[in-house]
Amino acid sequence: MAQNFSLKDQLFNAEKTRYLAGLFAGADPAFDADAFQAQVMSRLLDLELKERMAWIAKCLQSAVPGDLPAIAPILLRALPPPLDPNKTDDDFGDFIFAPLGDWVVSVGMDHPDQSLDVLAELTQRFSMEWAIRPFLNAYPEQVMARMQDWCAHDSYHVRRLVSEGTRPRLPWGQAVGLDLTYPLPLLDRLHSDGTRYVTRSVANHLNDITKKNPDLVLDRLQSWALSAQQDQAELDWMTSHTLRGLVKAGNPRAMKMLCFDPDAEIAVDVKINGEAQIGGALEFDVTLNGSGDLPVLVDYIVHFQRPGGKTSPKVHKLKQSELKDGTLSLSKKHKLKGDATTFKLVPGAHRLEIQVNGKVRAGFDFDLLA
Repeated sequence: MAQNFSLKDQLFNAEKTRYLAGLFAGADPAFDADAFQAQVMSRLLDLELKERMAWIAKCLQSAVPGDLPAIAPILLRALPPPLDPNKTDDDFGDFIFAPLGDWVVSVGMDHPDQSLDVLAELTQRFSMEWAIRPFLNAYPEQVMARMQDWCAHDSYHVRRLVSEGTRPRLPWGQAVGLDLTYPLPLLDRLHSDGTRYVTRSVANHLNDITKKNPDLVLDRLQSWALSAQQDQAELDWMTSHTLRGLVKAGNPRAMKMLCFDPDAEIAVDVKINGEAQIGGALEFDVTLNGSGDLPVLVDYIVHFQRPGGKTSPKVHKLKQSELKDGTLSLSKKHKLKGDATTFKLVPGAHRLEIQVNGKVRAGFDFDLLA
């Protein structure tokens, strides 16, 4: 990604605002497109991404005043055609429609049925996973009943909203007070969906649950395997994607479900090559020895030094493979970026560990040089 790339400027800018203004001007002769765009742009560039969504929604509410029954016909007329319904996977849609969800939340909380109708239309242009959550908190039974119908909706974007909107740990999303088990009957219906966009959401939802109740997820995956309602290859992918967090944590039951034996006798030798320096790389070789053609899932863990003397372990994927004639040799060059903004490297004592089938089998201490 280019150093000066700005996601917020790519998603919300004068061109996108002009496009949105044109849609509403075409839907409502009273809509002043120039005034709307001027109001939006007066503050837009000073705001962060989520703030831009809220600001555009506020400007729309000012340009088209009224509660949801008053503004819904205009809003729906302004929408472009739905995203291609014939695809089996897709992204969110166009981010410029995200503020419409904020707008519905602002004016529609007293009209839940109509709000859900509108959100079902909006999510076919851009995912309404954030906008649905205030309604879930205010009207949980009403929204969950509607989601039962949405599980069979013709649009996979609406079906995905059922899973994504109820996720326990939705990024950027308002927290919801649902019990972890409450949405599971919906996921039971969605797990056999024929679109990867939906099944990826189901897997991400289950991965969220693993943070608090791993066995609940493992039991569900086992029951889905026995029901044989999903294509086996897709279910295998979903299972692997669901269990990625548990795999990093070395959960034995998750390992066994993925056909990796955590109790297998495997000897591991690790060798670090050269010096590890900030701005350079940590280079190391790993040799595994065991019996036969044994399936192995190999991760490596770097225990990074943090300010104040604490350490922070980071788990990274190395290789999913199998021993050939009882052995496997691997090499890795892990870059040590000195200019990363999300994780600042600190020179000093560090440790590298090799995890095979969920168990740490070998370790090596090294110094990270400035």
